[in-house]
Amino acid sequence: MIETHNDLSQHLKELHLPTFRGCYQGEADLARQESLTHEQYLLELAKRECEERAHKRTVRYLRESKLPLEKNIEVFNRKRLPAKVNSLVDFLLKGSFVDRSENVLAFGNPGSGKTHLLCAIGQELVQQGRRVLFTPCNLLVQELLIAKRDLKLAKVLKKFSKYHAIIIDDIGYVQQSREEMEVLFTLLADRYERGTVMLTSNLPFSKWEQIFKDPMTTAAAIDRLVHHSIILELNLPSYRLEQSKENKRKG
Repeated sequence: MIETHNDLSQHLKELHLPTFRGCYQGEADLARQESLTHEQYLLELAKRECEERAHKRTVRYLRESKLPLEKNIEVFNRKRLPAKVNSLVDFLLKGSFVDRSENVLAFGNPGSGKTHLLCAIGQELVQQGRRVLFTPCNLLVQELLIAKRDLKLAKVLKKFSKYHAIIIDDIGYVQQSREEMEVLFTLLADRYERGTVMLTSNLPFSKWEQIFKDPMTTAAAIDRLVHHSIILELNLPSYRLEQSKENKRKG
């Protein structure tokens, strides 16, 4: 029996089934107690292996996403949202929009909860097994500029293509130079109908020429983003300002 256990453990190690290896003896004892069939016993082991792999994948995806984990749906005050936006949030949390490479564009005043909401949706996508990347717009364009300078832009775009959704925070918050605009447009064009872009902006489309500098490029960028998109209008008072007033009142 000891030899059997040693051989089985070695084979499971070679097959890269660590959860099988760690729990097959305990599950075997339980199977005998409950008179389970061989198939039921094997099914339970397979479920345990899949669950553990899914958990490790989620932990890995959350780490690589760079999402601020404190900005989750549990602590987001959805009561502040208009009914139409709340309905859209219910739909977005299901994640099917990513399968169709649809974009999510969140507009609103500073402090209205745009970033928090998209990060919360992003975390739900990760829990569903999707890969997500969160990046402030200014850091993104700097990475793209460096890649272009080093003749590695195609390689970096390929790296971004592995993500089901990229969350670009505060597009237009810092005015872009023409060179920055060009690499940002290159990324948006590369993901068009191939991967989801989720972005936040304080600027309405009517002011996006401040970002892309050129009317034709601005129109092309908006066209690619809007073609398959869900738009969230968060015309709300600043949550941070409301919290500050409430804290002062309580104080």
